Amino acid sequence: MSYGIPAAEPSAQIPVCPRHPDRPAYVRCQRCGRPACPDCQRAAAVGFQCVDCVNETKRTTPAVKSVYGGAAAAGRPLVTFGIIAACVLVYVLQWLVPNDWIYQNFAFATVYADPGFGAFEPWRMLTSAFLHSQGFILHIALNMYMLWMFGQALEPLLGRMRFLAVYLLSAIGGSVGYLLLTPAYTPGQALAGVVGASGAIFGLFGAMLVVQRHRGGDTRQLWVLIAVNGVIGFVVPQIAWQAHLGGLITGALCAAVIAYAPRGRRQGALQAAGLTAVLLLLVAVTALHASATALPA
Repeated sequence: MSYGIPAAEPSAQIPVCPRHPDRPAYVRCQRCGRPACPDCQRAAAVGFQCVDCVNETKRTTPAVKSVYGGAAAAGRPLVTFGIIAACVLVYVLQWLVPNDWIYQNFAFATVYADPGFGAFEPWRMLTSAFLHSQGFILHIALNMYMLWMFGQALEPLLGRMRFLAVYLLSAIGGSVGYLLLTPAYTPGQALAGVVGASGAIFGLFGAMLVVQRHRGGDTRQLWVLIAVNGVIGFVVPQIAWQAHLGGLITGALCAAVIAYAPRGRRQGALQAAGLTAVLLLLVAVTALHASATALPA
């Protein structure tokens, strides 16, 4: 005679996700052991972790820093690509927008009061670095090539925000250099706006020179590159060597602020203060020159 065996009572309740109590969860976090539903699971090196443990790990793990204190950014140099894209977009707009409107409103001029460009407009000192000559396509092609070459080397070292600051300050420094080293406007003299990223590119040259010296690297090839491009600025007409020099000095100064700031918790604050001081210096020099050379009304 055989007898039926009654089903056993369940020894435990069905596990549920702590974040979603209405969902059964048969997978447990490898770190805390709590159940996690599919929406709360995150793949780990072994098995899965719950989203709470993943977030806690992010909060307690120190951020990876670059050599000079910036947030380490693996992969493509996004800031470099962004600047290139902006320059290319503006170059296309220079062709599409009628009446040369972009050049007239954003090219840099050293004249403070003239019917051709109007009163001195300081934003041109930066915006002109995103414009390029429409009559010479190699102008933008060579500048963007050099930006790509030096950007992919400097951006990972400095960090994205520090690299962007060096580039933009060098662009302004190039305009300041042109402002200081170009003769003031005289009545009857033909005016020409200044455009191009060359000042900012030379700023990257100067920054790379400082970084290489700080890291103990060989700088001879950089000196040759700077010398060759510097000579070209004097030999080839319509090249603003003044902007090259201003950008080179500004970029080197910015890189020195970043590279030689004491390491520690205050490194970022000291670097930010130093870069702000560079900007204030450029503003002060421009203001003094403007007040000394402004044309009478």
